[in-house]
Amino acid sequence: MEYAVSPESQGISSSQIAAYLALLQSRHLAMHDILISRGDHVLFEAYYPPFRAGEAHRLYSVSKSFVALAVGFALEDGLLSLDDPMSKYFERELEGQPDGNLRRQTIRHMMMMSTAKPGEDWFSARTDDRVRFYFQNRRPETRTPGLQFEYDSSGTFVLGALVERLTGRSLLDYLREKLFDRIGVSHRVRALSCPGGHTWSDSAFLMPPDDLWRVARFVLNGGCWDGKQLLSPEYIREATSKLISTGDGYGIERQGYGYYIWKAYGKGFFFNGMGCQFALCVPEKDLILICNADNQGNEAAKDIILDGFYQMIVAHAGEPLPENPAAAERLACDVRALKLFAAYGAPRSPMEEKIRDAAYLLQPNPMGISRLSLTFTCDGGILSYTNAQGEKHLPFGRCENVYGDFPQQGYADQIGSVPGSRLYRCAASAAWKEPDTLWLKVQIIDDYLGNLDAIFTFPEDGRELSLTMRKTAEDFLDEYKGDAAGRRQ
Repeated sequence: MEYAVSPESQGISSSQIAAYLALLQSRHLAMHDILISRGDHVLFEAYYPPFRAGEAHRLYSVSKSFVALAVGFALEDGLLSLDDPMSKYFERELEGQPDGNLRRQTIRHMMMMSTAKPGEDWFSARTDDRVRFYFQNRRPETRTPGLQFEYDSSGTFVLGALVERLTGRSLLDYLREKLFDRIGVSHRVRALSCPGGHTWSDSAFLMPPDDLWRVARFVLNGGCWDGKQLLSPEYIREATSKLISTGDGYGIERQGYGYYIWKAYGKGFFFNGMGCQFALCVPEKDLILICNADNQGNEAAKDIILDGFYQMIVAHAGEPLPENPAAAERLACDVRALKLFAAYGAPRSPMEEKIRDAAYLLQPNPMGISRLSLTFTCDGGILSYTNAQGEKHLPFGRCENVYGDFPQQGYADQIGSVPGSRLYRCAASAAWKEPDTLWLKVQIIDDYLGNLDAIFTFPEDGRELSLTMRKTAEDFLDEYKGDAAGRRQ
């Protein structure tokens, strides 16, 4: 990886990158970082504070692509075959399972997301053995494995657990030995775990963007690094090819699927994680896009980011261009101005004077909030409320983020679905969408990512309150979804 090269030297104009950043901003996307490279040259890197270089970021299902690589190394080590059925390794866990299709599904079927049964929700089950929970699936639906694509996240976890059983090592330690240490991936990489002790390999690797770039570059190189073939090029070609259809229609996710790696347009492929965690490789132009963000709940975000990259960067990448210091400085100014997404609208409303410090008693509601008040300051305010855990206080900014800890206790820490003791870091902002309607936006920016929207609507006299809360997060913020009505105390 070589830094300090200009976009122009790699055949991309600084103005095009600036236009791409402007597109993302105009569509109100919650971006965390972007890295663009051509060949071994990183030509652009940007972070949206408080995110910064060198910080490990939750990758969600990008982690699945790491499992594909681990399986490839285990295959070369002679530990497994892609056509081995699950019954070869998990007979104890399959005990009593009547579905023969589940028994017959193979490692290859699992990596193609063409398994026998729809998955069950392990979060709500609060299982202490996620492997056994997978194989004891009692849903009546069944299908012949290998024929139909249906996303099976827990199947990836099971294959990660299989690699750990066969190697006697954690998935991270095995990947360090076989790959990460050999391509210069830092020791800032870590992974959360699941009940039962296995790595949460379908979702919970955390890695800085530059380290993710190294993994993507290794795959784009066909399993080669510094002239050394570390993993079979045939396996890499198969893993990044279209092995199964992902359906008809428009969009990058309709281009097909390999082994835990999504096909992109043309010869491209990408690692794909919830909320817009991406490592997109475009072999035709030797380009890589690394992106971290949290756009959970925004169904359009993926195509805006990736299609925008193809239209505004890939399509214009060519031979080296003359240097353009003015455009480079404008781009640098744009980067310095980047901020984490915040609620947008009017920063103030006359309604504030009518509701300032007023306490509202709420009727019984799904959130269990019995009382709340809004206090406004020059730069922001504080939402104070009472729920089942007691008194809570959440500071927020006016169309700007205020950073702190989200006050709800008991969310998972290093073991998924198991309550922990620490609070999640968050960013909170608010804006008046209408003179009588306040939008409060909370973004969880921790080892777990998620967001919460609270909409407060008041009548003209401010004596009553209507509250709507919507959350988009995996297995937390469940206390913050529903509707409530209240009256001034």
